[in-house]
Amino acid sequence: MERELALEIVRVTEVAALASAPWMGRGDKNSADEAATLAMRAMFDSVSVNGTVVIGEGEMDEAPMLYIGEKVGSTEAPEVDVAVDPLEGTVIVAKGLNNALSVIAVADKGNLLHAPDMYMEKLAVGPALVGKLSIEDPVDVTLRKAAKALGKRMADLTVMILDRDRHESIIKTLRKTGVRIKFLSDGDVAGAMAPAFPEAGIDLYLGSGGAPEGVLAAAALSCLGGELQGRLMPANADEFERCKAMGIENPYQVLTMQDMIGTDDVIFAATGVTPGEILGGVRYLADERAETHSIVMRAKTKTIRYIKSLHYLPNKEVLHKVRQVQSSGHPEDRRAAAVESAVVKKQPAAAKQEQTQSS
Repeated sequence: MERELALEIVRVTEVAALASAPWMGRGDKNSADEAATLAMRAMFDSVSVNGTVVIGEGEMDEAPMLYIGEKVGSTEAPEVDVAVDPLEGTVIVAKGLNNALSVIAVADKGNLLHAPDMYMEKLAVGPALVGKLSIEDPVDVTLRKAAKALGKRMADLTVMILDRDRHESIIKTLRKTGVRIKFLSDGDVAGAMAPAFPEAGIDLYLGSGGAPEGVLAAAALSCLGGELQGRLMPANADEFERCKAMGIENPYQVLTMQDMIGTDDVIFAATGVTPGEILGGVRYLADERAETHSIVMRAKTKTIRYIKSLHYLPNKEVLHKVRQVQSSGHPEDRRAAAVESAVVKKQPAAAKQEQTQSS
């Protein structure tokens, strides 16, 4: 992949974050997600790749855009796999909480796991614990190994986990061992990334969350020198067969970084929608401007760029089109209409070049 692609991708997460941020605290997670998805899909038409969505908003018959198998980008090459979460943390935005992100990962074709939409058990760590823990160990054993490897007392370990009823048993073990716990209300990708950022103060991330989010987090951790181990959790026979249909012969196998993102290059970009441990959120300023905070990383070089951008909102054509779509009709009617909208239609090459220059 060309290194210039990293900066093109971050422009896409920026506009998705800008589109969803106005919905913060309004209690409408679906409209927030819709805004991010519309904006991200539109902006992809200016990106110089021949991309196929392998992790997106759902199957073709479930999502009007950014569906699994959809082609995105403005050129015939290079061919890449694309994993997206236009708004990771829809409930976070609806409630005005922290750690909502707009996220994209891009890898050479055939490298990203086609993760089915189900739960995945996860163990995520930063560089200091890479190769030293196993998701197959009981939680208390994992904690003892982590404390020894880090040279810490058990009481000085901090574990992050989603605050969910399904984690009751894990939480009881954490309490019994005396480690500190930092609960997440939502935001699985940001949570799994946190151990790789010393300033976050998180030693490891445990528990189950979405499998697609697991692949996105694995892409981020590959750039950060961290590690994510995963194991799918099919809830019934249909989900088991779905795994096999997507090429996962043994749905219960431990998934390594290589299984999830391959061994070639990966580019990861995220823009904060609401503030969090890793990135600031969208901030509205005077004179119709907004500030965004993004991170863009590449696994091959381990380069990490933090980007603070100032946007003059009247010049963001994509945002105007998103507002037009969202102001027309009822939310349930807009899904079908969005496919035919100018927001998501493919454009001729000349038009795409003009959009790239004006953005």
